[in-house]
Amino acid sequence: MKKELVSFEGVHCANCGAPMQGEFCHECGQSIHSVLRPMHHMVEDTLDMVLHIDGRIFNTLPPLLYRPGFLTMEYFSGRRQRYVAPFRLMFVLCLLSFFVTRIAIDNIGFADTNLEASAGTGDFARDTTPEAVRARFETMRKDIDKAADSAEHGKKTIRKLISVERDHANHRLEQLGAAPLPVQTEDGWDFHQNKFEASWLPSSMVRSINRSIEHMGVNLRGATAGGEEGAAAQERILAGVFGVLAQTMFVVMPLFALLLKLMYVFKRRLYMEHLIVALHSHAFIFLALLLGVLVGGLRSWLVPHAAWTSTPLLLVIWALGVWVPIYLLIMQKQVYRQGWFMTTVKYLFVGWVYCWLIGIALSIAALLGLAH
Repeated sequence: MKKELVSFEGVHCANCGAPMQGEFCHECGQSIHSVLRPMHHMVEDTLDMVLHIDGRIFNTLPPLLYRPGFLTMEYFSGRRQRYVAPFRLMFVLCLLSFFVTRIAIDNIGFADTNLEASAGTGDFARDTTPEAVRARFETMRKDIDKAADSAEHGKKTIRKLISVERDHANHRLEQLGAAPLPVQTEDGWDFHQNKFEASWLPSSMVRSINRSIEHMGVNLRGATAGGEEGAAAQERILAGVFGVLAQTMFVVMPLFALLLKLMYVFKRRLYMEHLIVALHSHAFIFLALLLGVLVGGLRSWLVPHAAWTSTPLLLVIWALGVWVPIYLLIMQKQVYRQGWFMTTVKYLFVGWVYCWLIGIALSIAALLGLAH
């Protein structure tokens, strides 16, 4: 391969005027390369700056998956250039795993919605005008309410029956080119009348809390209604949950590192070292989640065409699930270099506390998702 010899003799920095000794100015740090380049170079630079996905990813992912603690010990030893930085690695894998998981959940929900929507228009197929459809639906709704009162059915069953008939009516109204039926409000807590009041809080914050509470009520009623209304509410909730899930993980991360610091306080390690352990641990968890979801999607696609692939792919998913706790235990042993007994005791305690942290984080994400 022909090598190009580049000389910087006589070249000065365009920013500070210092003589250039390389591609970057040793005085101000500005690059010698111009930013006025074709658009595809700008896109490449942007992706490299945000994701930094280059050849180092191939040196990073394999040991991250099957060599517990290796990347962390390499980082501590100063051998960092060959590998993706811990925070960037965790950040990219977190986004990818949540993105793929969201797509998988959406596909499952889409299939369920199509299954429910395939019921057709029912008795409303005989109606030739929107007024007749609406009148028939109102009659059916009253009949269902009366039958439910006499048979003492639960409210959830009533809502499900009415929701199915509403879907049929809306399908027929869509065929007739008319507007759909309005969403029925349920009895119970009135989120419009029962508002949160706190004189010691700013009025703008009180209004924001009341809007969130109202959204929670609408989403909860919709999610339990079933049919297309329920699917739409579930979609809103999922969008809200996944919208805040990554942020909640970034709050859990430093808390997990602090927990490691307390558990190994006599090791006299810096907090940053524990944070790197936390970053690599979560990067592995997100990688395992990403692979599990991808294998699950591959299984769903292959099984209808090759049924024999079902068991092997299912075993791969189970193997990933079993490997996660074993990997984290071995990693803790490799990094902190204590005996197996003390490592296991601390591992179980850290895991117990971490489960509570994750539970709280997921609960907060769920509440914020309901308020979306």
